[in-house]
Amino acid sequence: MKNVCNVECNVGDSPLIFESGKLAKLADGAVTVSLGETLVLVTAVSQHEKKENQGFFPLSVEYKEKAAAAGAFPGGYFKREGRPTEKEILTARLTDRPLRPLFPKGYLYDTQIIALLLSADKENDSDILCMNGASAALCVSDIPFAGPLGAVRIGKVDGKLVVNPTFAQRELSSLNLLYGGVKGKVVMIEGDAGELAENEFNEALDFAQEQVEMIISAQEKLAQTCGKEKRNPELIEPKIEILNFAREKVKSQLEEAIYHQGKMERDVKVSAVKKSARETISENFKEIDDNEIKDALDALEKECYREGILQKNRRADGRGLKDLRSLGSEAGVLPRTHGSAIFSRGETSSLALATLASLDQRQNFDNYAGGEDSKSFILHYNFPPFSVGETGRMGGINRREIGHGNLAERSFFSVLPKEEDFPYAIRVTSEIMESNGSTSMATVSSATMALLDAGVPLKSPVGGISVGLVSEFQEEKMESYQLLLDIIGSEDFFGDMDFKLCATKDGITSFQLDLKLAGIPLSILKEAISLAGDGVGKVLDKINETISAPSDLSPYAPKIEVLSIDPKKIGELIGPGGKNIKAIQAESGADVQIEEDGTVRIYSPNEEGSQMAKQKIEDMFTEIEVDKTYTGKIVSTTNFGAFMEVLPGKDGLIHISELAEERVGATEDVVKVGDIVTAKCIGIDEKGRVKMSLRAAS
Repeated sequence: MKNVCNVECNVGDSPLIFESGKLAKLADGAVTVSLGETLVLVTAVSQHEKKENQGFFPLSVEYKEKAAAAGAFPGGYFKREGRPTEKEILTARLTDRPLRPLFPKGYLYDTQIIALLLSADKENDSDILCMNGASAALCVSDIPFAGPLGAVRIGKVDGKLVVNPTFAQRELSSLNLLYGGVKGKVVMIEGDAGELAENEFNEALDFAQEQVEMIISAQEKLAQTCGKEKRNPELIEPKIEILNFAREKVKSQLEEAIYHQGKMERDVKVSAVKKSARETISENFKEIDDNEIKDALDALEKECYREGILQKNRRADGRGLKDLRSLGSEAGVLPRTHGSAIFSRGETSSLALATLASLDQRQNFDNYAGGEDSKSFILHYNFPPFSVGETGRMGGINRREIGHGNLAERSFFSVLPKEEDFPYAIRVTSEIMESNGSTSMATVSSATMALLDAGVPLKSPVGGISVGLVSEFQEEKMESYQLLLDIIGSEDFFGDMDFKLCATKDGITSFQLDLKLAGIPLSILKEAISLAGDGVGKVLDKINETISAPSDLSPYAPKIEVLSIDPKKIGELIGPGGKNIKAIQAESGADVQIEEDGTVRIYSPNEEGSQMAKQKIEDMFTEIEVDKTYTGKIVSTTNFGAFMEVLPGKDGLIHISELAEERVGATEDVVKVGDIVTAKCIGIDEKGRVKMSLRAAS
């Protein structure tokens, strides 16, 4: 096929292959990226006309897994792909975040990235391909873009760093680092680790940047071969004459307003100043519309925040640059939940609820790309509008909530007990009560306490904190910068970075970096890691003051007993048509789960039920002994005697002559079906038939 370009990049064990010119030729840019036999098509399209009064960059990123890619039919009633799965949403977010700061400032044209998984070998993940493909599609297009962006996944197996590990290697890895970078700079990181030391983490970052440089070179070669000439769009920026007028008239008032204590009071004061300023500006600039005035005032507010930090070391809430807000924590705050806790930092607060259930309640899901298809630990994050003092729609979960929940969830992977040691499905929900920055990190801390309150034996408590950045540039060179520990909402909004780090006392468990800049030197990120580590230490101290060890299980949590039987006897336990197991469950009220290896787990809402089920199962595999007395139910009667259930599933005959000392005329003169009797085993014949006696037991 003519005009098809191919570039191969040798990173890791398998080459990364870029191809353009074969598919989706009407898109502004289109590239396929493959690793092994996993292949993703990524397209980029941007409109040439912007919408009227557009005030933000409308970038959307969509990722879709096609069932056919894995040779599968979609699950469900309708045999076609449905709403986005959690994996698809997380991959789209992962792709969006490093791309967004690489578009020109003031570029407000509707832009869409669409990625489709077209082939899946179940060995190589598609998310890294999606990130690299999006960058390559933008590079070969005419859309302005400060790339290329290179992306890799770094694992650590047997102490050795591995590039783009397979799913099998990731099972053995103590690190899952997703890294996006441009030449000489990091743009985005995300992932989890098994309590990794800071120096090992820094080593992995350096290694990742080396690999990214090779991918960037491959994309540059692709763009040189088949790239389009870049368009020259109009970029929207605040009008300098309005901005200068606003500086002269209201800057001092705005500076005073942003340093009021308390988020709500600060917002009210700032809004009042800006409202008054809009009226003044409108009187002096008759031809300027409201959106242009708003843009200028927003730019001035941002300027005030940043100058205060860079020139005066002054933060809006009065803290020092490296100070935490006041910490608050409480465990066991709700009476009927299995575990609960509240954690707060200043005006940010999370209420976490922990729930335990049987392992058959684990979450199962389709995963066409490969990897895990179920999980027994789930963390859900909910952000109601009242948490920021607003009204809003209460409905489905949005992408931000899914992303924040996933970050918090993965921070616990390395500290959760093994299923064989604590055989429960575990769900934590974080309900954000107040929000003024880094609610996901408050979620990690509240979730830790809720899990301990629920009796989950965590290897170690986990805490989280955020670090921000404000920087100053001259001719695209960073002249100065300040790192901020524990950023509030306005510092996130007006700052350059939101870096989140979760850790135990022994090392890092998860991390995420979001930038508004087109990359920062790794040296700054490493400073942020060290600063975050100090902050996490203080958070962990607060958690340990509140609850430092697992509590006893809640009386409302399911009780569990674990037995092991010979796998060859599973059928005997189940019984014909499930007769035996159904009878045990009906009588005890317990839920009995049987694994293929003979492991039997008994879940019951109370101790009595679990012990009853356990005893019945144990009795089922206990041999009846001669001269031993048993209590059981009469299950049937005949003219020559009665059959009693000696042990579950094992009956014995009480001959009519053994019903009483005196002569018995009819069996039912002494016992009837359903009676509970105590009888002694007086013999077992060569065919295994059990002989019981009421007379001998009296």
